[in-house]
Amino acid sequence: MSRWKELPAELHVDVRQFIVRLRRLKDRSELSTRQLAAKSGYSARSWQRYLNGRSLPPPEAVEAMARIGSDDPTRLLVLHEIAAAQWAEGRVVTTGAPESTWARTPTEQQSSGRYPRALVTAGAVALVLSVSVALLLAVRLADARAQLADARAATVSAAPTIVSESLVPVIYTCRPEQRDGRWYAGLSRTTDAILAYTYVGPEVAEAQCLLRRAGIPPGDIDGVFGPKTQRAVERIQTRDGLVVDGVIGPHTWKALREAAPK
Repeated sequence: MSRWKELPAELHVDVRQFIVRLRRLKDRSELSTRQLAAKSGYSARSWQRYLNGRSLPPPEAVEAMARIGSDDPTRLLVLHEIAAAQWAEGRVVTTGAPESTWARTPTEQQSSGRYPRALVTAGAVALVLSVSVALLLAVRLADARAQLADARAATVSAAPTIVSESLVPVIYTCRPEQRDGRWYAGLSRTTDAILAYTYVGPEVAEAQCLLRRAGIPPGDIDGVFGPKTQRAVERIQTRDGLVVDGVIGPHTWKALREAAPK
C-alpha cells in the first residue's frame, strides 16, 4: 500500500474525500506515477499535484483515472464537481489582499484605483462560475439519483419506501449470515467497492448492516451514505487501527466482514 503524504489541513472535507478516492484508485491500479501518466495522458508532475492536494485535476483526467481504476466515472465526476465547487469558494475567500499603508504619489493613487475594479470583476466572474458549477452539480446528482433509484427498485422491489425532502430512499432488510469466516447481509458480496459520503445503493446498505452487526449503529439501513454512516465508519476504522478517513475500501470491508458481533 502506498505511503501518501498528509493532505494540507486547510482542504475542505469534500476536496479531501475526492483526493482520497483518487489515491485509492491509484493504489488499486498498482501503477507508478510515470505509468499513470503514460496511461492517462497527463504528466507525472500533474498527478503529483492532484494526488497531494495542490490542485484539482480536469474532468478528462478524472475520467481517465476512473477507467484505469475500473471505477464508475459518473460517481467520480460527481465527487469531482463537489470538490471543484468547494475549491472555487476557497479561492474566492483568499483572493483579497490588505491595502498598503505607506504614502503614495498622486500617480500611484490614480493607477491603484484600477485594482478595486479588477477585484470586483474577478469576484463577479468567480461568483458566476460557482453558481454554474452548483447548477451543473444539481443536475448531475438528480440524474444519478434517478438511475440509482431505478436500479434499487429492480433489486429490492418488496421493500417499503420512505419519502424525504431530497430523495426517495429504500429501507433494506439485513439478513446476516457467515460463510467461510466472513459475514454477509444478503445485499452485496463486494469486498473492494469504494464507498464514500453521498454514495447511494445496496453496497452502502450492506455496509450499514455489517456496521450494525458489529455494534456500531449507522442510522437507518437505507443505502444512503450520510453523516451517521460516515461517523460509524470512522469509529470502526479507529477501533481496528485503520486509516480514519470515513471512506470504505478493501481494508474497511475486511474489518466489517470479519468483525465479531458486539
